[in-house]
Amino acid sequence: MPRRININADMAEGFGAYDIGDDATLLTVVKSANIACGMHGGDASVMRRTILDAARHGVSIGAHPGYNDLWGFGRRAMRVDPEALEDLVAYQIGAMLGMAAYGPQPVTHVKAHGALNNQGCVERPLADAIMRAQAKVAPGLIALVMPGTEMEAAARAHGLTVAREAFADRTYEDDGTLTPRSVQGSVIRDPAVAAERVVAMVRDGVIVSRHGRALDIGFDSLCVHGDEPTAVAVAKAARRALETDGVDIVTLPEMLG
Repeated sequence: MPRRININADMAEGFGAYDIGDDATLLTVVKSANIACGMHGGDASVMRRTILDAARHGVSIGAHPGYNDLWGFGRRAMRVDPEALEDLVAYQIGAMLGMAAYGPQPVTHVKAHGALNNQGCVERPLADAIMRAQAKVAPGLIALVMPGTEMEAAARAHGLTVAREAFADRTYEDDGTLTPRSVQGSVIRDPAVAAERVVAMVRDGVIVSRHGRALDIGFDSLCVHGDEPTAVAVAKAARRALETDGVDIVTLPEMLG
């Protein structure tokens, strides 16, 4: 049986007159798009355009809710009451479902963005709030989460279908968390380095931390951050290297199916 993997990207994070990332090109490379829902980035028109472009390229689409922090791009840690956070996530998933009505394909998944995701990975009350929102608004969607975290545990506790995510363009700590962006080298911008790394990850089923520790963490999808200037080059190199190694690149539903 051929090996396969999903490649996803965070996108639709521009707004108004401002473009962030080369979404049009990235959609020709990845197979799943996490679409910003207007809080950390994105707006209704950007969402609609990205949804329609994704359909043209056979890319599955998901909601990408984040903190209401446009200035900080959703990457600043915030203290939000879990009930208010649940409302915020539910609101954004609803926005995605509404805009997706303009396209020919359904929403398939939800992935939390930035600091919201990072905090949810280690704080169970926040993870539960995120997953309660998804379970209430869209219980049939896949929860795309980092493996072995409170987000995965909460998603399973709330009866959601889970897909596990690793990162093609980020380094890891020995405990399986992402290296903070404040640490130099935490973002992998060299396409050749990213390509070599993802092939080894998929082939061996192991992620190596920046200190050299082998992390036996299962994953279904590899993420590329669309706001990075090197996102397209990294995604192209990763996909080319994986396909050369005999790996099929598929959508997230196909991966789980």
